[in-house]
Parts: sequence; structure tokens; C-alpha cells
Amino acid sequence: MKDQVRGSARTRRQHEREFKEDLIGQSLAPGASVAAIAMKGGINANLLFKWRREHVRAKTEVVPAAATLVPVCVVADAEPAPTSPPPTAGGAVVSRNARPGVIEIEIAGAQLRLREAVDETMLGSVLRALRQSE
Repeated sequence: MKDQVRGSARTRRQHEREFKEDLIGQSLAPGASVAAIAMKGGINANLLFKWRREHVRAKTEVVPAAATLVPVCVVADAEPAPTSPPPTAGGAVVSRNARPGVIEIEIAGAQLRLREAVDETMLGSVLRALRQSE
């Protein structure tokens, strides 16, 4: 196995790919002794551990999948959107096209603060409950 080294005595040794793969394969077997395999191959055990880490890392790296394009059809709304949003039960105005942010409402002596996207059905239930408590 020691004969599978390229380079001269003055440069860093470069081992053949097949040599590395053979030692890595042996070292990954259940119950294998990395130190014994490295010694038998004529290399330092730390070098074999490094090769194993690189091998495992290369096997576990996720390769990004190619993008999948799907056909899209844009259809206009059947009825045009109202120019001003309808008022809610408590007199507050809620826009269906509102961007995520913060909404603050004072109703029936209570302060309601909504952050990010809001479920319209849940908001309607909360506003009705607050209005009924007046």
C-alpha cells in the first residue's frame, strides 16, 4: 500500500484516490480500528480521520435541486374590489390588501394590538365580542 504515493521526498505526499477510498472504506466498517488501518497503510491515524471527516461531509452535503417551474395563470377578480374597505362591527376599517404590520384598535374601553398577518375570521370574532361587552 505504501507504493501508492505520488511526489518526491521533498514535497508533501499525495496519495492516490483509490488508496484513500480503500482506507476510508475499511475504517468505516463496524468495529474497525482506525489506528490499526492507518498503521497498516503507512499513514498517520489523524490523516485517516481527516479523510473520513471529508468523506462523510461530502456525502451529507445537500446539493440544491434544480428549480422546478410550474405554469401560472393569472385571473382577474370576478367583481372589482371596493374603493374603500367596509367597516367592521366596531366601526373600525379593515383592508383585505393590508400589509403585515401593527394594528391598534381601542374599542369598548379595551385596547387591541395585532401584529403581522391577521386571520380575518378570528379578528371579526374578537371585535364582535368586544362590541357586545360595551
